[in-house]
Amino acid sequence: MKKPKIFIACDTTNIKKIKKIIKNTQNSKVIFGYKFGLEFLNSKNGRKFISGLKNKITFGDYKLADIPNTCVSAIQAIKDLRLNYITIHISSGLNAIKAAKKVSGSTKLIGVTILTSLDNKSLKEVGFDKDVKKVVLIQAKLAAKAKLDAVVCSPQEIKLVKKVFKKEIITPGIRFKDESKGDQKRTMTPKQAFKNGATALVMGRSILKGKIKQNIQRLIQELK
Repeated sequence: MKKPKIFIACDTTNIKKIKKIIKNTQNSKVIFGYKFGLEFLNSKNGRKFISGLKNKITFGDYKLADIPNTCVSAIQAIKDLRLNYITIHISSGLNAIKAAKKVSGSTKLIGVTILTSLDNKSLKEVGFDKDVKKVVLIQAKLAAKAKLDAVVCSPQEIKLVKKVFKKEIITPGIRFKDESKGDQKRTMTPKQAFKNGATALVMGRSILKGKIKQNIQRLIQELK
């Protein structure tokens, strides 16, 4: 397979840890990007660090979910960070994701479907009357209609999303074969996810827990 793309979930506010993660994930066999979640993006030094990060693929996981005007204003407020990717919840509605796409410029806008921490029971608890797969399919169609650049979905919905969305498909919920699912409900191994058609994976603890370089070598071996 071609060189795999992995976004590392940098879920910490510790700048020293972030620098260590970036240093230890330099590998010629893998394309690494760095996903910064709300924890880091809202931290005192997070914005300053990202604005100074050069020659790295950056992913601002804002998961915007608001009315169209607010989503547009939020994207305009972070343009100076020159992020490669930012996320918006497709559940914000077609008007919001279309408006956000219009102002995202060179930053790729990723539509987030149903979070990987949710399952059918969880969806019913918040008022959905359809199962996960049906909701994700509807959302993927909206992402295509809004001409978003990518979709985030669990690996279990990749094949479904590919039927209606033809651009990048980024999948969290990735675990090694013998690894605990943790707080994720809909998971898959790296090899299975790529085989199903993912263009990139999001991985956090699987790579960062323990010795990073050894975990990367394990990833490379499992992908063979």
